[in-house]
Formats: sequence, C-alpha cells, structure tokens
Amino acid sequence: MIQDIAPHRFDNQYHPRMPRLDDMVLLYRKNRIYMQEDGKYPTVKELAEEDRMQLQYLFQMDHVAYFTLLKEPRYLPAGYAFLVTRHLRGLHNNHIAFAGISGYQLWSWYQSRMFCGSCGRSMQHDEKERMMRCTHCGNVEYPKICPAVIVGVIKGDSIILTRYAGRSYTKDALIAGFCEIGETLEQTVRREVMEEVGLKVKNIQYYKSQPWSFTDTLLMGFFCEVDGDDKIVLDENELSSARFVRREDIMEDEEQISLTGEMMQMFKHGSISIKNIENVCYNECNKKHEEEKECV
Repeated sequence: MIQDIAPHRFDNQYHPRMPRLDDMVLLYRKNRIYMQEDGKYPTVKELAEEDRMQLQYLFQMDHVAYFTLLKEPRYLPAGYAFLVTRHLRGLHNNHIAFAGISGYQLWSWYQSRMFCGSCGRSMQHDEKERMMRCTHCGNVEYPKICPAVIVGVIKGDSIILTRYAGRSYTKDALIAGFCEIGETLEQTVRREVMEEVGLKVKNIQYYKSQPWSFTDTLLMGFFCEVDGDDKIVLDENELSSARFVRREDIMEDEEQISLTGEMMQMFKHGSISIKNIENVCYNECNKKHEEEKECV
C-alpha cells in the first residue's frame, strides 16, 4: 500500500527546523502538486530568497525535511509542472508518493485554518505542536482525520464489488463509508452495508488500517459474511452497481497502493475467508510490526 515505504522512514512529529538548501519543497494548488512526472520535487535552493523565509515545516522523510508554502511563490522553480494529485497514485516509489499526498493533506488543513471558525480572526501556529490557535478567543484547531470503513462482504467464494455513482473513479471497489458521531466501527460496517446494498452481515472481523490522505481519511478494513437473505438492494444515489463476484473473476490490482485493492487481492488469491480471517489479520499485523522495527 502507499504507506508501505520500508526501508524509508516517515517522521510526522512536529519538530520544525530551519530549512536547508537540499530539503524538499511541496507546492500545491487545489488538487494539484508541483513536481516532475517521475516524482522529483523542488528543493529549497530553487526558491526565491524571500520565499525561503516563508516556508512551513511539514515532516521528515529519512533525514530530509519537507516544507510547503501557504501562499503562491514569488517565482516557481523551472522544470516542474502542476500535476493532479492523482498522478501520485501511479508513481513506482511509494515513499515519494506518500510524502506528496501527506503534504497535500497538511497543506489543505493549513489553508482552511487561516481564520478562526469561532470569531473570524487570524489564526497563529503554535510554537511547540502542530496546532493553530486564535489569540483573540482561544479557539484551537488540530489536523482533522476522518475515520471510515472499507468492507469486504463475503458469501462463500464470492465477494461484493461495487462501482460508485457519479464519480470519476469507475473501477471496482468495496463497500465503504464514513463513521458517524456515536458509532462504533462495527456499527458503521453494519449501517453502510445495509444502506448501500440492503444486506445484514455477521462475523465482522477487522483486517488492517491505512492512512488515505487523498480524502483526509483513516481507513479501517473489515471482512464480514452475509447474514440471511443475499438479495442486493442497490442505493442508486451512492452506487452505480453492486454484485457478487467470484474469486477468479476479480481483476488484478495494478496500482497496489490502496487498502481496498489489497483486500480484493487477498480474497481473490484465497488468503481470506471467514474461517481464516482472524489468523490472517494476526499474521499481517505481526509482519507490519517487524517491518517497522527494522526501519527504526
């Protein structure tokens, strides 16, 4: 998945420092990132001197710090172009793509928090943590993360694949939705499945999570089993289609960056069934833990 960047190490703690000339600069516009097609980003030394003084610290990847500008630069470095952020999904180097989209999530948050939502005054960045503060009314804002579920609904050797209604993304997906206030994740799974395809589910098992900065989301994957009647009742406002697909008929995942894609492939290749999901999840979590320890 896109966050699987070992042996590279992503450090998102807020410990800003003065930018060095070889540090990276992530420049954005709405849904666009300034870069070369192969994934190269501008460096601090390519910026105008006055722009260097306005850089906002984002995070560190390995020993390189990443910064952004919260305003248009005086001069755009030559040799780059504003590409749609979706271009990051096709990069071969996950650590480059992950840095680019994580930076976009933070840039978007900063852009939306320049003024206080309570009194309308200017917000100031805290000196010790990543937090915006209104010095007039005391309101504080932290980066937002929206929890959402991805659900693989299984019936024997088939799983429900869906396609969104009215979106540019037209490939197969799994049932998904955001958590509401007061819900547990398991309740969200049941509600979303019922709303989108009209089915009851049982044997809900957690699989894995993924930060998905394309939508400011923390995704949490679950597998479950149809409980009773398997007749799909489609929510046409959300989905253009939903149907049970056998393992062998699931397409291969070319991008290999999303939790949705991984879950579909795990089922396709027989790694997932309701009977073995707990063991698979346990082994996957241990594997991830060992990889993270090796990167420290």
